[in-house]
Amino acid sequence: MRNLSQHEIDSLTANLCVAEDWTKVFVSESFSTDHIYNVRFSGKVILGCFEKTFSLPGGICRHSGIRNATIHNCQIGDNVFIENISNHISNYNIGECCFIQNVDVIYVDGISTFGCNTQIMVLNETGGREVPIYPRLSSSLAYIIALYRHKNGTIGKVTKLITDYSKEQESSIGTIGKHVTIINTQTIKNVKIEDYAIIENVLRLENGTICSNQDAPVTVKDGVIANDFIFASGSFIAEASKISRCFVGQACHISHSFSAHDSLLFANCNFENGEACAVFAGPFTVSVHKSSLLIAGLFSFLNAGSGSNQSNHMYKLGPIHQGIVERGSKTTSDSYILWPAKIGAFSLVMGRHYRHPDTTDLPFSYLIENSDETFLVPGVNLRSVGTIRDVQKWPKRDKRTDKDLLDLINYNLLSPYTIQKMINGRKILLELRSVSGETSEIFTYRSSRIKNSSLRNGIKLYEKAINKFFGNSLLRRLESTPFRDIYQIREQLKPTHPLGKGEWVDLSGLIVPKSEVEKLLSEIDENRVNLNDIEERFRILHQDYYDMEWTWAYGAMEKYYGVNLSEISIEKLRSLVELWRESVVTLDEMLYNDAMKEFSITCMTGFGVDGSEDEKHCDFECVRGEVESNPFVSTVIQHIKKKSELANEFMARVKHIS
Repeated sequence: MRNLSQHEIDSLTANLCVAEDWTKVFVSESFSTDHIYNVRFSGKVILGCFEKTFSLPGGICRHSGIRNATIHNCQIGDNVFIENISNHISNYNIGECCFIQNVDVIYVDGISTFGCNTQIMVLNETGGREVPIYPRLSSSLAYIIALYRHKNGTIGKVTKLITDYSKEQESSIGTIGKHVTIINTQTIKNVKIEDYAIIENVLRLENGTICSNQDAPVTVKDGVIANDFIFASGSFIAEASKISRCFVGQACHISHSFSAHDSLLFANCNFENGEACAVFAGPFTVSVHKSSLLIAGLFSFLNAGSGSNQSNHMYKLGPIHQGIVERGSKTTSDSYILWPAKIGAFSLVMGRHYRHPDTTDLPFSYLIENSDETFLVPGVNLRSVGTIRDVQKWPKRDKRTDKDLLDLINYNLLSPYTIQKMINGRKILLELRSVSGETSEIFTYRSSRIKNSSLRNGIKLYEKAINKFFGNSLLRRLESTPFRDIYQIREQLKPTHPLGKGEWVDLSGLIVPKSEVEKLLSEIDENRVNLNDIEERFRILHQDYYDMEWTWAYGAMEKYYGVNLSEISIEKLRSLVELWRESVVTLDEMLYNDAMKEFSITCMTGFGVDGSEDEKHCDFECVRGEVESNPFVSTVIQHIKKKSELANEFMARVKHIS
């Protein structure tokens, strides 16, 4: 860089430019004054060259340069376009090829951490579960910080790591990265904006970081107001949304005037129209309807129906209550839950529930309101076509394009996490029947009521799903190997990973053995790991999932079936495979029958609006297609065939073994 020549100062002055001190304006060797007009310089200013032309929508071309602006204490990279800054741009380093037009003010005031270490009061509005945010926050680490407060000293050390990281980000100079677009925007204060971000028609951004990059640019536009925030890569925030004290995860979509404060919204969440308050929204949480409120709850893979809401205030000691809705659940239109409550994984909540249900050990259930009572239908969601469709669609709807994924997501429907709950649930239902008697019409479990028929059906459904999981794990372990004898089979069945035994937990997307969480917390407590180490530990556990799953399944199968796999006979092995085949086919047939309901006469109501019955059927088929051609129905039919063939193939491989 060099000082301006007198000739360049004269040229700039002729172009209506002024400076408090021209000796504090530095330029690149190839700098030209040709495209600098009506600019006021103050403080130390460094200017690059201006050689690039921008092509805008509509066929307009604009040459890089600075026009009609006040620039104070800034470093401006090569080929930047800045025009029509009503007030000023102060204390910023601006990267190459940025396009900044029609902006009121962009500045850093004092020392800023740019949103880092902002305390987000999730779950409890009055505090106690604060999560400090930083750009690399994952759903798994946030889960531990928010929910493991019984390890208060350890959590204090985690938050100190984040505090130390945030202090390293402190600066009185802001950053606007390369290839950033900022147009028609009012106020940007104390915001770090990384490469390729798009900011259009925004009202106010204050104290935040926009973690954009070329692979996953962040878009913020159209009336957004945000303060004390971090927007992760690939996120989209638009259409008058209001964000206050929030972390917005990778590939999140927030629009249509959605309002959120004191909330953590992780990867691939989709929020429109409604409101989130003190919410921990794990991956794929969706709420897109008006009048929907998520408050003081932990969710993941949730689909919230229109008008869904919860209450954390019983008008005694304040809004201190919280709720947990475990992964994969749904709430129907106008559903309501009075916190505290805990809803088991992959459940469906219908109606209004005031009696604080706890169904964590009865997953895949319906919670139905009947005369102000919560009636529980255990396991029934295992035969719902909607449940399977959800599990299939989540991986397809992962919109993250960043090569560096923060949230580690396990999409499996059946896992040690859900199967251990179903084993517990089956035991609970059997005990209820034993204690209350098989002829009882209604059973009571933790503020919920269960009909006799629902209880009996729930036991059967859990047993089918447990058999399916164990069979899947068994055949995956033994696939593609031509066995000589039973000893070779027993040898291959032996677990090869040391981890996996005991209880498993869902760290908001990441399914891991609880023992490994405890081990990690111990290492944090002993000051043996940093933030990068924690990230790497999560990644290793995620990569090793299937090996650890088999370690768990091996021990769980022995206990559940009462077998010793190290001494299992070929006859017992064949019987387990047959049990698996029967369970898989039965569950698939239930799914097929459930899907067929979508093609019933009732579902044709409203089709062929002005015609005969034949025209109704024809109109229905033209819009919805025939049942045999439906992609999901075809998949179920193929799945039955595939699993039957898999069982036959295994039987053929071991038929010579006696």
